[in-house]
Amino acid sequence: MSLNFFSFFLEGTHHQCILVKHRVLQAETKRMNLTVCSAIASRHMKSSSSLTWIAPTKRLVLLIKVRWGVSHARPPTESRPGHVAIIAGFYEDPSAVTKACKVDDLMSLSSHSIHIGPCKSSPVTYQCLYCQLFYRFFVVVCPGVPIRYSIIISQSPNNVSGSVVCVDTNFMSIFNADASFLDEWSFDQFQSLLNSSNDDPKLKQVLLQDNLVIFLHLLGCDSNGHAHRPYSSIYLNNVRVVDRIAEGVYNLVEGFFKDNQTAYVFTADHGMSDKGSHGDGHPANTDTPLVAWGAGVKYPKRVFHTSHPDDGFRFVDEHMHDVPTPRDWGLSTTERVDVNQADIAPLMSALLGLPCPVNSVGNLPLGYINLSEAEEVEAVVANTKQILSQFLRKSQLKQANSLRFKPYKPLEKYYSYLEKIEDLLSSKDYKAAMEMSYTLRRLSLEGLHYFQTYDWFMLMTVVTLGYIGWMVYLALHVLQSYTAFPGNVYRKANQVYICGFMLMGVISVLMFLERSPPLYHVYTSMTVFLWTQIFSEYQFLKAMWKTLSGSKVDVIVKLLATCVVSVFILEFLVYSFTERKLYTLYFLIVGVVASIYLLTSVRGRSSAPIFVWVSCWFLSVFTLMPAEIPDNTLLVFASGAIIILIGVGARCFESSIQGHKNWLGMLKYDKQKPSSPMLFYVQILLVGLSSGMVWLSTSHRTENQELLILHQLVNWLIAGFSMVLPLFSPTGPVSRLTSIFLGFAPPFLLLSIGYEAVFYSALALVLMAWILFECAVYSFRQAQIDSTFMKNVKGKIILGHDERCLQLSDMRVPLIFMVLFNVAFFGTGNFASIASFEISSVYRFITVFSPFLMAALLIFKLFIPFMLVICAFSAVTKLIRVSRLGCYFLVILCSDVMTIHFFFLVRNTGSWMEIGNSISHFGIVSAQVVFVLLLFALTNIYTQNIQIESRPSSSLKAM
Repeated sequence: MSLNFFSFFLEGTHHQCILVKHRVLQAETKRMNLTVCSAIASRHMKSSSSLTWIAPTKRLVLLIKVRWGVSHARPPTESRPGHVAIIAGFYEDPSAVTKACKVDDLMSLSSHSIHIGPCKSSPVTYQCLYCQLFYRFFVVVCPGVPIRYSIIISQSPNNVSGSVVCVDTNFMSIFNADASFLDEWSFDQFQSLLNSSNDDPKLKQVLLQDNLVIFLHLLGCDSNGHAHRPYSSIYLNNVRVVDRIAEGVYNLVEGFFKDNQTAYVFTADHGMSDKGSHGDGHPANTDTPLVAWGAGVKYPKRVFHTSHPDDGFRFVDEHMHDVPTPRDWGLSTTERVDVNQADIAPLMSALLGLPCPVNSVGNLPLGYINLSEAEEVEAVVANTKQILSQFLRKSQLKQANSLRFKPYKPLEKYYSYLEKIEDLLSSKDYKAAMEMSYTLRRLSLEGLHYFQTYDWFMLMTVVTLGYIGWMVYLALHVLQSYTAFPGNVYRKANQVYICGFMLMGVISVLMFLERSPPLYHVYTSMTVFLWTQIFSEYQFLKAMWKTLSGSKVDVIVKLLATCVVSVFILEFLVYSFTERKLYTLYFLIVGVVASIYLLTSVRGRSSAPIFVWVSCWFLSVFTLMPAEIPDNTLLVFASGAIIILIGVGARCFESSIQGHKNWLGMLKYDKQKPSSPMLFYVQILLVGLSSGMVWLSTSHRTENQELLILHQLVNWLIAGFSMVLPLFSPTGPVSRLTSIFLGFAPPFLLLSIGYEAVFYSALALVLMAWILFECAVYSFRQAQIDSTFMKNVKGKIILGHDERCLQLSDMRVPLIFMVLFNVAFFGTGNFASIASFEISSVYRFITVFSPFLMAALLIFKLFIPFMLVICAFSAVTKLIRVSRLGCYFLVILCSDVMTIHFFFLVRNTGSWMEIGNSISHFGIVSAQVVFVLLLFALTNIYTQNIQIESRPSSSLKAM
């Protein structure tokens, strides 16, 4: 089928366009979902009763001559994965985003490709279509002109000749302003391109030939959606601009080609949340519009029921998606046809008469194509054969590399299906042929999934044994090195190493014969190595079992109770990843229990129990608040005053304990002269200045004014200088921790937009309460611990300078650390979600669109609460005189228990939100150990000089 093709590709935040077969023109506009969509309708300022049609052009064609539906994307809902799904027809693995993107797609099938728009500075996030274009042509850059915008003409697929026209519009400095003029600039360049072809015969020849792709990149909605939110007046005005551009492009194309052979497809690669972010599997990000009209496209079908007829539509994972059409759209009488996002590639291929991309797994949506019954069957059969070819290739590759190949049984005789389909076509039994094709296509997709998960059971077994082996090995290391168990007196069994290396060699040879990926070798080798290390400690394991079996019943009960409580708390943390409100219940209970314990253990009248109770209950409020943080500059400004009050209170507390014998002993304070208050006053001043700069910077942004360079410089200086000052503070635990709290407050305030600024203070209060609680527990039990310990471990040597051996009750410290660390993670939102990052929080430091710097600032903001928790953890280990490294190993052990649980929760079926969340949760907990170690190294700069009262060493260890 030979026809022109014009496709508007809306992306959620930036626009792009394409022209294929005679030509495809695809325009992309991000932040286009079912709630706010310039292709359909837009709610004005979140008011469901105030529905304003701000795109009259598309509204008109929508009611007269279009087919429409919902395109369902899958996470991650970012630019490149959506581009790959739309132009190549398959869902790219998230791990591939950091790699080059060279796949068969509609552009590689075209004769020429033309790109008009900005040259993005992020090769990772935006390299999808650019990579598709750039690796096929040679770019000529005008000397001395920055590559801000470009017009690129290339010959596909492998001709390197081409040209580029660069225009410097100083785009990078206006990210915080109204960016709709960027769309108008792109349209003007497209219009100039068509006009200039009248005087350029070669360009005219390129534009008039078949299989031409034009990519018109409209960035305005992307920038305005992120900077001003999708419900802002600036964004809605940008939608009107896009509508005018759509009408203008339509008139240009029809006037230039004059053949009425253009098909129009209007869609998006992802949507956007109300706060201007995207990336996760929320329906606001995955549900996007799909509107098609023109040559080769069916006319709209009238229906007389409120729900759309495709209620049974399912994703390829068989998950039901039935988003009802809002009544106020006025489309209840127009048939709605939903598709998977990957289905758009075969749709465009069919409209162009081009072969489908070889890796496409999309199903041809017949509801959009105007074909006869015979042509429909032929198209579906071709689509089925293309997917079947992928299955056969996968089967061939796996069979060639497997020593014991297990075929996919339902398609062992696939050729019989093809023969039946051909016979049915010959007899013109189109209905039966269609059903047989659908069956074969479904089996082919299932077969592809079968071979993609062919090694699933083996890998699950190896990884599980690896995790268990690592946890056992880590537990043995802690018992040998940081407890009273005599770990070094037993020799390791060398013959175990010989057997282990032989087993590793055999497995490696078998995997080499099967041509397994290098990671398979790494997984199996690490698992065998860990279990070899464990079995080499046979003598120690035997002695430990003998000791436990000879212990009293109460010791065994205490050990089992500690294990049960530990697992219960860790499982609580696992479920808190999906239900933040559990932390509210936790702190309400802990506040009461800890207060009662302090009332009974602290001698004399003290306000510590009340402080602990109020702090825990104060922090419990934040996990009830919405994960999407609303803008509240006044609250951020007020939180600066709260931070100052907390700092003054800590200073007064430090002065008061100099004359309080109990607290002086519990906090291990040497009597020392009061330190100079100058540093404290400077830090208080910086907190006040940062609060003022928050107010000033936000007021400029509210008035749509560009943030002055002087304001940005002041913000950077305040943040940088304040983080250095704690290094010069007194070395007492309260003094140093207070200085750290005040030192990181200015950058956190400058990166805050709402209630998370108050959360910083609440978390600090709970951390101080934890320190007081641990000191009280240690002081209350110190006499019994020391006497018992000295009786049982005579003849032992010192474990470390003024440190004692770990005991079973010390498991409390890493468990509380894990809870507080995860509260820092989820206290102000769901940071397991990509879309939880609030990009507007970086505008006080930068208004230039610099993805890497913005991401670095967002991650730094996320790490500040973690650093407070780790500093408090370091102080606790010093105050109760245990090895910080030993406690850190216990933290790793706890993290691994959670990791192995999340490993079994990883899903590849269900809704895209469930799949995306399961993967992100597993990734976060897996990486937690690494960045905790990095933060330990960083915070050690601040905490290594903390001084406590010296005492005779009682930490003894077996020789």
